Amino acid sequence: MKRSAIVLFLLCIAVAISAKAQVTESATVRTFTISAGGMGSAFFPNDGNDPPYGPNADYLLGVGTYVDFHFTHWVQIEAEARWLRMNQYAGEHQDHYLIGPRVPIHQSGKKDFYGKALIGFGKMTFPNNYGYGTFTALAFGAGMDYRLSRKLTLRAVDFEYQVWPKFLPDASIQPYGVSVGMAYRVF
Repeated sequence: MKRSAIVLFLLCIAVAISAKAQVTESATVRTFTISAGGMGSAFFPNDGNDPPYGPNADYLLGVGTYVDFHFTHWVQIEAEARWLRMNQYAGEHQDHYLIGPRVPIHQSGKKDFYGKALIGFGKMTFPNNYGYGTFTALAFGAGMDYRLSRKLTLRAVDFEYQVWPKFLPDASIQPYGVSVGMAYRVF
């Protein structure tokens, strides 16, 4: 009887020690993370309207990079740069440099749905060497990231609608497009 009581007592202590270790470990999980990745994009540069300088291109293709800063679940910032240099119409191309808040909408298993509102600038070279310029750009978007592993995330889809309000004195353009990519969680 004494032997059984001692074994039971030692088992209870071992379980208590292991439970304490699990609580301590999960309590020290970091909430701040940085993920950096690359993407491919397809954009309609002129919102389907003919701008004052001539007909619009069908779409522009390009590559880009993005960085997500997760401070907490609700405090996130995304920065992105995109260079749309392929499938040009008479030399027309765009570059986008944007930063702003990213808001988690819904999490379902490994899928993270989000929305974002970014501000920055866009650079554009007009068709037929008409000119070039740098313009303020506002961007609103949404997308879905799919966690492949603890470190890798697939950006399955990212839709973005931009407004360049002072494109010309009397006009603005609204480029929009879609991107896909892959990110690596740095820490």
